[in-house]
Amino acid sequence: MPFDAIFLSAVIGELQPMLLGARIDKIQQPARDTVLLHLRGKEKLLLSANVNRPRIHLTQAAFDNPAQPPMFCMLLRKHLSGGRVAGLTQPVAERSVCIAFDCTDEMGIPCRKHLILELMGRNSNLILTGPDGRIIDCLRRVDFEMSEARQVLPGLFYHEPPRQDKHIPQETEEAEIPALLQAVDCPKRLDKWLLDTFAGLSPLITREIAYRFCGEIDADILSLDREALARFLKQELAMTGEKQPILLLREGRGTDFSYREIAQYGDFLTQKRCESFSALLDEYYTETDRADRMRQKSQTLRKTVTTLFERTTRKLEIQHREREKTLDREQLRRMGDIVTANLHAIARGQAMLRAVDFYDPEMREIEIPLKPNLSPQQNAAKFYRDYAKAKHAEKILTEQIAAGEIEVQYLCGVLEELSRAESERDLSEIRAELEDGGYVRADRRKGKQMKQAPSKPLVFRSTDGCKILVGKNNRQNDQLSLKSAHKNDIWLHVQKFHGAHVIIECSGAPVPDDTITEAAMLAAYYSEVREGQNVSVDVTQVRCLKKPNGAKPGMVVYDRYRTVIVTPDRALPVRLRINE
Repeated sequence: MPFDAIFLSAVIGELQPMLLGARIDKIQQPARDTVLLHLRGKEKLLLSANVNRPRIHLTQAAFDNPAQPPMFCMLLRKHLSGGRVAGLTQPVAERSVCIAFDCTDEMGIPCRKHLILELMGRNSNLILTGPDGRIIDCLRRVDFEMSEARQVLPGLFYHEPPRQDKHIPQETEEAEIPALLQAVDCPKRLDKWLLDTFAGLSPLITREIAYRFCGEIDADILSLDREALARFLKQELAMTGEKQPILLLREGRGTDFSYREIAQYGDFLTQKRCESFSALLDEYYTETDRADRMRQKSQTLRKTVTTLFERTTRKLEIQHREREKTLDREQLRRMGDIVTANLHAIARGQAMLRAVDFYDPEMREIEIPLKPNLSPQQNAAKFYRDYAKAKHAEKILTEQIAAGEIEVQYLCGVLEELSRAESERDLSEIRAELEDGGYVRADRRKGKQMKQAPSKPLVFRSTDGCKILVGKNNRQNDQLSLKSAHKNDIWLHVQKFHGAHVIIECSGAPVPDDTITEAAMLAAYYSEVREGQNVSVDVTQVRCLKKPNGAKPGMVVYDRYRTVIVTPDRALPVRLRINE
């Protein structure tokens, strides 16, 4: 993504006047590579050294604390809690930012410490330094074996990363650009040349510069008017234009972002100007970051449930084939009758009986295999026993298939819940549910961890002002629909697919149609058909719900309902959600 040095300078320029003098009230580390600084009277400042999504911005997203705070988080709390932001600086054309804090040391003496965020892909890091410039600690320690050029370890003096051997766009003299262009003596794409020659530019921006000059992104420098190109590049590289937070969208989803309008995609992508760079980054990263983080943390649990799902599915296939075989059992009884009617014609040790099939309207002869080691009477009895076994097997297999299908539906629902999990607390509740059901073993480390409070349902407020609750998992669905909700509240659930239970709190009062529609859209969005269209959602009162004896968590039945057809809207949950 184009979080280049120019974009970073735009973000810092926006943050600087907002953060100066802000006091740190709380420090949180929701993920291994992400730190949140809660600023008094301000929003939360997010610092991420994620190798794929490094960034800095203010955020309104909610994050859950892990059961035990990481050591780096405890260290930051010790050194920075109560400190004030003294300034943000960025080395020229570099993807790093240094945040200065006015703090006090262990003796209560005022001092200045620095928190340095390096946004450099797989080398991203978050480093805390003391007043003397020495590293107190960092997220990723780099020793001599990992890098001979630069070590990042506690006790060492902090040094900036080695600079690239490239020209800085803003400092490049007008006379230098023609000389650099004339030095190109072999075919070279303009965007690639810009990327290799100037520091701080992302591939998106170099392609955009090329497109704006010649109408294509893969133009060769040798085919261009270099004098005109030099004049154009001087204007572009001066970076004097106003920087705008632009989000690029495809089918309503953010796919890229920039500090300027992007023309190279034409009508393939739409552009949205956000109110601030922080709002842009919050919108772009919040959903994808949460989904990726939960995907990583739920990987082991997901693999276990997927294995159980696949094993149960294979078992069901075998049981269906076995039951199909039992459906031919009537022929066994008929052969037993024919053998019994022809006992007088069967000699001991005979392997085949050829007799008239009196069940055939045309009375044709049939060949019946016999066991030579059995007497005629025993052969007849064996056919009757096999018939009885097949009849009993059909009954048992039918019961097992019904139970297996419920099991498959349940495990499929758990997988869908894992895809919707928003926090470690949600994952721990899903795991506890699976432990209670005997699907996974109890975690022996659980007793050593801090007990977390149960998570709460998602809360939304419709445009008409009605409160809407959405369950996050099966246990929460049961609690929400069968215990917490008033019997006259409205209950919604996507039809014939796995999804969340949705409650409109109304206690029997009339509910506007718009609220029903929005709640149905939420039910469709928080289900396995969130990407579908014209989704059927059942609507009924809570009083109509019933949980069968022995039913799996989250499973209810109802017989009185109406159905509404809606299409999930990705923007609706963001717009209606409230934090309680």
